[in-house]
Amino acid sequence: MRAIAGLWRWRHNPLRRRTDLVEAWVAFAALVLIVVAVPVAAAVTTELTRDALLTSIRHQRESRHETVATVTAKVASPPVDPDPETSSARDSHSRVLAHWLAPDGIERSGLVMSDLKTPRPGDRFTIWTDRSGRVVGTPLDGATATTHAVLAGFGAATAAAGLVEGTRKLILWRIVRGRYARWDQAWDNAGPDWGRTGTGS
Repeated sequence: MRAIAGLWRWRHNPLRRRTDLVEAWVAFAALVLIVVAVPVAAAVTTELTRDALLTSIRHQRESRHETVATVTAKVASPPVDPDPETSSARDSHSRVLAHWLAPDGIERSGLVMSDLKTPRPGDRFTIWTDRSGRVVGTPLDGATATTHAVLAGFGAATAAAGLVEGTRKLILWRIVRGRYARWDQAWDNAGPDWGRTGTGS
């Protein structure tokens, strides 16, 4: 809005200074960049991030394998975690000893997290493993990739707008400093004669 308010300086005015015109052009350029360049930066960032995440998802799905694990025994829960975020994530899963068949056909076993609320020996649940049978995280899905891409685009737009506005304010600060310097010089030139009637006559 301040950029729009600066456009009044384009009017023909005998009191208009050259710096007023410069400030108006800077305001107009900042406005154009915010209206045009910032959305473009957001769209490009969103698309590039989404493509990169989808490529990563394809690689994950090629290297990770879904298999069924069987509960051997439930493991006691760890001590209470004071952090509500990690504790809520932990409370929604149970630690169990389980065994499963790796993609290479060899049976594996170990301590894993299960989404079973009350696991009992013999219960089955789904896990993801790598080619050697080690448990890995669930691959990302398309919806999550899109969400992350949109957030990245929003961040890029915010950063670009901040950069444009910061540059405008820096230029304006330099202009104002120049004005003050010229005013100081004018006052120094006026010197002690300022305000004295008939001085110098």
